[in-house]
Amino acid sequence: MRFDIVTIFPALVEGIVDVGVVGRAVRSGVLDVTVFDLRGFANDVRRTVDDAPYGGGPGMVLKAEPFMKALSHIKSERGIPDSVVLLSPQGRKLSQAVVERMSGFQHIVLLCGRYEGVDERVRTNLATDELSIGDYVVSGGELPACVVVDAIARQIPGVVGDADSVVGDSFVRHLLDYPHYTRPESLEAHSVPEVLLSGDHGEIRRWRKKQALKRTLERRPDLVEKLDVDALDEEEKVILKALRSGIR
Repeated sequence: MRFDIVTIFPALVEGIVDVGVVGRAVRSGVLDVTVFDLRGFANDVRRTVDDAPYGGGPGMVLKAEPFMKALSHIKSERGIPDSVVLLSPQGRKLSQAVVERMSGFQHIVLLCGRYEGVDERVRTNLATDELSIGDYVVSGGELPACVVVDAIARQIPGVVGDADSVVGDSFVRHLLDYPHYTRPESLEAHSVPEVLLSGDHGEIRRWRKKQALKRTLERRPDLVEKLDVDALDEEEKVILKALRSGIR
């Protein structure tokens, strides 16, 4: 899978995608992540990519022309992308469902805004999608772009060493993940639940299902409303019914 990221701060993106799961996948050839410096597509020797907004107001706006040239270059040298995504707080919110759908693409271009934003013509004439990572504002699109790359990359076979760990991720089935423990067995009077030490795999499985459902009901009841009950196994259905009835 191919990701092309356009930004005025390449080092900020490269410092994240070069490490961890994504970095390993790039080095092994499973992923292709290329970062383009927007300033390299400026029209002048000073590599100017921003200007004052028409109508006045604070801050600077990223110009449309450098983005147009960058996208034209990518299409010419890297192929036609399946999606051109503008990272923006005005976009639709990134979700697991969006991530899973986009994981079926072969080539995604991510456009990173900065300052007061981008010229509206980037949004209307270049981007085919616009994504936000939440109802808050960060300084630019670089960190959101890295979030998008990491989330989608996890869905690609060969990126995560153990595929089962992806299946159990929070939100995959509109459920939060169950609690995890490792050594030491006891830490400042806080001990690992006995069931996890029992060696009874059936009981451990049931405990994990119950904890995932309980945690979701308590922390994210909105996810439970989206839950496809028919997709739960019989054991989970019994647990969910008991939890909703107040049986612990």
